[in-house]
Amino acid sequence: MFKIKHLLILSFTIIALTIAGCKSQFEKIRLSNDVAKKYQEAMRLYNKKNYSKAIILFEDLSQKYRGRAEAEDLNYYYSLTLYKLKDYTTARYQFKSFADTYPTSKYAEECRYLGAYCYYLESPIWSLDQENTYKAIDALQLFINFYPKSERAADASKYIADLRNKLETKAFNNAKLYYTLGGYDINNYKSAVIALKNAQIDFPDIKFAEEMDLLIVKSQFAYAKNSYETRQEDRYSEAITYADEFIESHPESKLLPEAQELKKDSQAGIDNAKRVLAEIAKDEAKYKAMMAKDAKLDSTTTTIKTPIK
Repeated sequence: MFKIKHLLILSFTIIALTIAGCKSQFEKIRLSNDVAKKYQEAMRLYNKKNYSKAIILFEDLSQKYRGRAEAEDLNYYYSLTLYKLKDYTTARYQFKSFADTYPTSKYAEECRYLGAYCYYLESPIWSLDQENTYKAIDALQLFINFYPKSERAADASKYIADLRNKLETKAFNNAKLYYTLGGYDINNYKSAVIALKNAQIDFPDIKFAEEMDLLIVKSQFAYAKNSYETRQEDRYSEAITYADEFIESHPESKLLPEAQELKKDSQAGIDNAKRVLAEIAKDEAKYKAMMAKDAKLDSTTTTIKTPIK
């Protein structure tokens, strides 16, 4: 038992000393002024996928190799190491810097592509701020412009399509939110119409087009329905126009019956508003009170805004 225990202690001691020796060897190289040996060790660590240690040496060498012929390869692997460590923010900066500094390098195309791809990887889910999504699209498109015949151009186009899909989803859901909030303020219904139309201008081939077109009709109809009778005829008429546009654009849509029903209800709304106004017009006091209330609404209505992207 004593011998076994002694052997175990000895084994652990040897392992600990070995680990300590490796660590001290790395520290020895890190603190060394022998840049050639340090670069060799950095590459060895990179090839062994020990990126966390390799980056320490690359960062130190990037200062010492500045202006030297070896700086090109060093900066390339430095950028790649950052990418492997998933430090995409720093990596994309380094990739772009490399491509701008060495535009004729054999690594320039790869670095410009990976720099754009880092933006793509940093693009958040659709519900969050999409600044990086727009930057990713610009960077990927710039890559395609630089290298239209590159094998990577096809992948860049796929990523752009994916990013645009994300922006479309955000635009559509932003507009839907205005419709959902319409019960709190009828101006949200009008904002929904504006937002939906703006989204269709920004994304002419948006995949939600059919659903958006119907939502425009529904939003305008709700806006009219919740308005004073003095404003309903014009607002219902606009809803009918949107319904006609839907019927013409989507004659085979499964949503067609709903659009037709909204058109019918809008016409009924116009007829009802005319009846109400005709009745009120017979009573001068009621008519003046209604017009005064309507005028007051004009002076207090908040300006309708489009959604913040």
